[in-house]
Parts: sequence; structure tokens; C-alpha cells
Amino acid sequence: MAGSKGVVLAALFANGAIAVMKFGGFLLTGSPSMLSETYHSISDTGNQVFLLVGIRFSEKESSREHPFGYGKAQFFYSFLVAVLLFGIAGWESAKHGYNAIMHGGHAASGTLTVAGSTFPSWYVNVVVLLGAIGFESYALWKANAEMQRQIDHYGWSGIREAFDKMSDVTTLTAFTEDTIALLGAGLALIGILLSKATGNEVFDAIAALLIGLMLMGFALALAWENKRLILGESLPADVEADLRDAVRESTKVVHIDTFRTVYVGPQTVLVTMDVTVGPETEAGDLDGIIEDIEARLRGADDRVTHVFVEPEVSTRL
Repeated sequence: MAGSKGVVLAALFANGAIAVMKFGGFLLTGSPSMLSETYHSISDTGNQVFLLVGIRFSEKESSREHPFGYGKAQFFYSFLVAVLLFGIAGWESAKHGYNAIMHGGHAASGTLTVAGSTFPSWYVNVVVLLGAIGFESYALWKANAEMQRQIDHYGWSGIREAFDKMSDVTTLTAFTEDTIALLGAGLALIGILLSKATGNEVFDAIAALLIGLMLMGFALALAWENKRLILGESLPADVEADLRDAVRESTKVVHIDTFRTVYVGPQTVLVTMDVTVGPETEAGDLDGIIEDIEARLRGADDRVTHVFVEPEVSTRL
């Protein structure tokens, strides 16, 4: 949890600063791609606020109404980030870019004078975008470090497998967002430079449209990833197999009748099972057997937090 919060705070600082710089650049130059990037960074800043609310809410103690805690709050708020913020920012960016392509409204040309120095106005956007790339690179470095830590810890093959299996949606969302932010800043920079190199301002507007489409595409992908956890996804089959093996190592267990797992929060798993124990087992031994199974499961995977075991004594002699 501490790692996820650090990732979000780093992104919040970076995106807040970037949003102010990009909006200033748009006001000075009227660049369509800078306005798209302003929407993008405002969206990203709002994302971090939602994610922090999700982290704070998920830390609440379990209650009668929520006996397994509030961990799924992070799934919900990450889903909101995808649908409300990425989606809305993407739509507004794409719409503005399309209108600039079809009806004009490209960046203003001319010069600016600051502190007695005169220079082309589009220099402002280049400086702002280079600064944004620097800030976003820092935020992505933090997110990637946490991603790699979890990839190494759980033995995943890489980022693609992490996206399929990761339950820490806060880190997943921050990593996705920071990657998109770098791509968006790069697109805006390319659009502005192409416009100035060719004298055709439509490239700036095309960049704005592409940024919006990219945001909407990633919004759908992120929402899809969150859906699997909101609906109650189980651990991967290979991990469940390892947990079953851990249970079978208990000398009293002769058969696993049912075995189910489900995420009840980031890095928090509920395991339920029915097991058959040997016919020589006394009623007084059952508590010890259950405790042994719980210890073996938690030793096999640190995400196992809640364990419910229903033992049945075999009638076979």
C-alpha cells in the first residue's frame, strides 16, 4: 500500500505542475494540441485525487456491513478514473482537434516579448512540453519501479502479464496514465514542430485529435482491466494450483473437495475450501488442522488474507 501511495503522490505533484504550464502555453499561443494536453493533465491530476480517495477509503477497518474490509474501493475509484476522467478528457481533446482540423482555430503565429527578449510564440509550447516530458518521466520512473517490484515478487514474465494478473489497480492506473502522458506530450511536440517546419498548422490540430483518441482508447482498456476485479476475479490457475499443493502437504488432509479464491482488495485474497481429513481425526484435532492449513496458504502466497476451511472427517477406514 505504501508503494502505491508514493506512486500516486509523485504523479499528483508532476501532473499538477504540468497542467499549469500547459494551460499557460495554450493561453499564450492558442495551440490546439496544447489545449488537448491541458485537458489531459487536468484529467491526470483529478485521477490522482480519485486514487488517493480510494486508497484512504480502502484502509477503513472491516465492519458488519463489509466483513472483508473496503479494499474493493480502489477497484471502484480506478474504474471511475477510466470512465469519467480519461473518457471525458479524451472526448474533449478529440472534439477540439477535429474542430480545429475542419474549421480552423489553429495556433496563433507571431512573437512574444518577455523581459525584453522577443522570440517566436511557439517556443513557449516547446519549452513547456519538454518540461512536461521531464516531470512525466519522473512519475513514470516511480510507477515503473513499483510495477517491477511486484513483477519480480510474483514471478510474472513482464508488464503484459502484470496487466492480466495484477490486483494493485492503483499502481496499474498510475503506470498507464504516466505512459499515456509521455506519449501525449510527445505527440503534441511532434505536431507543433511539424506545423512550424512545413508552415501547415493542421499538424498541430491532428496531434490534438490523436491525443484525444489515444486517451479514449486507453480509458476503455483500463476500464476493462478494472471490470475483472470488480466482478470478483479469482487468482490465476497456476497460483491456485500452488495453493492446493500447499494444502495437500498437510498430513491430515486426504482430499480437497472444493477450492475457491477471490480478490477482496488489492493484494488481498479470500480462500474458501471444503477438505476431507483422515478417519482417525478426532474432533479436538480440527482446530489445529485448520490453523496448519491457514499457515501453509499464507506462507505460499502473501496475498492470502482471509481463509475459511470446512473440514469433513472421512468415513473410510
